[in-house]
Amino acid sequence: MRLDEFDPNDVNIEDQRGGGGLPIGRGGQVGCGTIVIALIAYFVFGVDPGQMIGAVQQGQPSTQQQAPAQGGASASESCTVDAASHEACNALSSLNKTWQPVFTAAKIPFAKPGLVFYSQSGESGCGSAQSAMGPFYCPEDQKIYLDTDFFRQMDQQLGATGQFARDYVIAHEYGHHIQKLTGISDQIRSLQSQNPSRANALSVRMELQADCYAGVWAAKNKDRLDPGDMESGLNAAHQIGDDTLMKEAGRNPNEAAFTHGSSAQRMDALHRGMQSADDSACDVYMKA
Repeated sequence: MRLDEFDPNDVNIEDQRGGGGLPIGRGGQVGCGTIVIALIAYFVFGVDPGQMIGAVQQGQPSTQQQAPAQGGASASESCTVDAASHEACNALSSLNKTWQPVFTAAKIPFAKPGLVFYSQSGESGCGSAQSAMGPFYCPEDQKIYLDTDFFRQMDQQLGATGQFARDYVIAHEYGHHIQKLTGISDQIRSLQSQNPSRANALSVRMELQADCYAGVWAAKNKDRLDPGDMESGLNAAHQIGDDTLMKEAGRNPNEAAFTHGSSAQRMDALHRGMQSADDSACDVYMKA
């Protein structure tokens, strides 16, 4: 995907890399083999941070304050640490430019999300951030959290290759920001608390809508897509479907335990957004 160079004055970037903290092991401390791969991916693409933090670190209080950027790094410096950071900032910039006019036309207040880089461990408004969680969006501080090492794992371990697959990660998390700004995420979380038995099913709806929003962004920038980009995105959606991940972890797929949707559902949601280029097409996931 050929995106414009980010404007450092138009993106909200924080950097927690190199700021100490307890590193989280990527092997023996978490698990081994394909189970590690599956667990890392299982928490990717916007799982509810409350569930995620609770599962990894029960009892730890959340904090509403974000740690300052390490070393006072500027957006330009943070975004050019490596190629993955650069790509992420370009994607964030494109997402801002794409979605702001949509909100303006709908007369809904718009606020740009932050993008926080961290390495192995960090702090978010939803509690501790850990690499094993994968990229996630925290609605409490309206920021996307990313350890760019995950992109290497996507490519080498999950088989989700290509730049557009990586852009899809950012675009999906941005989809959760859209849900926050429109009030959808608050409504869903309220329904989850009122109906715990439906919590997983409601989570799937949110995740599929975020996938659809990612497709809408791609469609609105179709002149920037390269041959093979659509296939790269659909492959990534397939690789992180709940049923595929459960199989990789040696488990039988159990639809009742799905929180993000099956591979087929995720591919369909992304494709729906790509084909429609209209965010209203993604409303279908919130209908009873």
